[in-house]
Amino acid sequence: MKKILLRALPLLLIFCLLCPMSAFADTGGSGNIDGGGGGMGQGTSTNSWNSGNEGVRVTVVRASDHTVVTTPFDFTNKAPSSSIYNFGKVSKLQYNSGTNLTPIKGGYTAIKPAQTMPRIISTNGSNNIEAIKKYLCSEYVVKRIADITGMDYDVLIGGEYKILLEPLAYYKFEGNMFATTATEAALYDEQTSGLLRKRMVSLTHKNLPLAMFLEVSDLGYPAWGGSKTSAATNADIKSSLGLGIVRFEEKPEEPQIEAYDYEYRVNTDVITAARISGGQSDPDSPTRVSFNIGGQTYSVGNVYYPEGDSQLAWVKWKTPNTEQNMTIEVTVSGPGSTAKTTLNVKIVDLDKNPPPNPVADDRNDSFSCASVPSRTVKSTASWSIWRPWWQEYWVWHGDDEDGYWCDHGWYEFDLDRYSASLTADMSIMCDSKNPTASGTVMKSGYGINQTVTGSISSSQSSAVTQPQNAVSYFPEFGYETYWRLLERMGSGRFEFQKNPYSTYKNRTHFSPIWMPDGAYTVNTWLIDAWTPDGMLSANLTASLTIRGNLWQDWHAGPIQP
Repeated sequence: MKKILLRALPLLLIFCLLCPMSAFADTGGSGNIDGGGGGMGQGTSTNSWNSGNEGVRVTVVRASDHTVVTTPFDFTNKAPSSSIYNFGKVSKLQYNSGTNLTPIKGGYTAIKPAQTMPRIISTNGSNNIEAIKKYLCSEYVVKRIADITGMDYDVLIGGEYKILLEPLAYYKFEGNMFATTATEAALYDEQTSGLLRKRMVSLTHKNLPLAMFLEVSDLGYPAWGGSKTSAATNADIKSSLGLGIVRFEEKPEEPQIEAYDYEYRVNTDVITAARISGGQSDPDSPTRVSFNIGGQTYSVGNVYYPEGDSQLAWVKWKTPNTEQNMTIEVTVSGPGSTAKTTLNVKIVDLDKNPPPNPVADDRNDSFSCASVPSRTVKSTASWSIWRPWWQEYWVWHGDDEDGYWCDHGWYEFDLDRYSASLTADMSIMCDSKNPTASGTVMKSGYGINQTVTGSISSSQSSAVTQPQNAVSYFPEFGYETYWRLLERMGSGRFEFQKNPYSTYKNRTHFSPIWMPDGAYTVNTWLIDAWTPDGMLSANLTASLTIRGNLWQDWHAGPIQP
């Protein structure tokens, strides 16, 4: 199959050259490279750099385990004197693996390609990154790399290897000429206690490291999300800047986002979730998700999942205290590229429609009792988190004692499952100021009190919220029209708010005096118990019995003398 694919490459080459919008170069390789920079400032006679004194360090790396498989070498349009100070041919991967920085005077070599390289290091932030990508991914350059390293060209572009690129500069520091990559400059600055940054900050800590950085994470290095115009720290340069990667494989599948619009209540702790899929996400090629909510960005890292599966990512946040419509921007940065979607969110206030003041001469001759309506109910939720781990697979390379062991392992995934369940209850009772109530029997026109309880139990308590709102509906309004938002008295316990029409400001609801005898059933919707799998809720009822009315407790008679 590989031979068939390789023979098809010339067709891909032609297509890519005719269609410059294609992400793939004419070798089948794609350039994971972006760039920035800014102004250079002024040099001195002992500390200076001239535009064009630059190059690129090239290293072939095995994709599976990030092992350097060739001796790095440098391309340049204008080779400096061989006596220049340098640090040998060492790649960023090797420095990050513990290789020490060792200065060398003289013996420097670089290769001048027949086809001139485009400008690599910007002097004003205007280098042409697309031209750089096209050149470094071109068939000519990749074939030159194969020739120089002694690798078979078809093997190099077969998908098992990647090319690590590092911009380098030739500059004068304290009167001596140096050749350094961005990583070497950062390491040397640490050796000189910050003197290199002090003298050459615009080059060594801005335009050189920002000449190349990753668009998406690869080879264990992250995509750069920091400033593209400001000087970077040594730590950021060593971990994230001054590198580009050419890969010879199918572009990773773009991330997919599955998400829905939400309706929330004001002043409520809620959870917003999105399901992420597309390709595979693992520690070497991770996925990050960000939610921009009300101008604040909530980031979720370590979003991992195997090929062909997905992972739920979520954030917990508090809604504003006023009604409004909001949008939530969800951005997913994965191994393949970046995907975005927008969620529409409606924030509502349920405390705006309490029942009117009942009066003694109210009538409703056409009243008929309605059935308690069905409402959204969900008592359990479940979700899971993929946990990757490395499966070692050691292979011996070589035929004698000069060979070596190499780990050709891969990521396996375990699935950790979580769940949550909601328990809820409600009770109503005759108001304590009702003089003629008897147990659960009362006359119409008097008030009732209510208590609602609810709680979530979960195997991942940090990922849920306890119930935060409860809304009660009444039979005299057909379980609609008017309702009461209950007040949360503590975790998972709710009662009526204080009634402004109550003489004693009790937490009460007055039944209408015209309510016919029979069951008086209150319906309460317990809501806003949030989980990554959505909102848990309960539709509750409780009843008292009405027998007679308030007027029967009053009579007219003469005043006693």
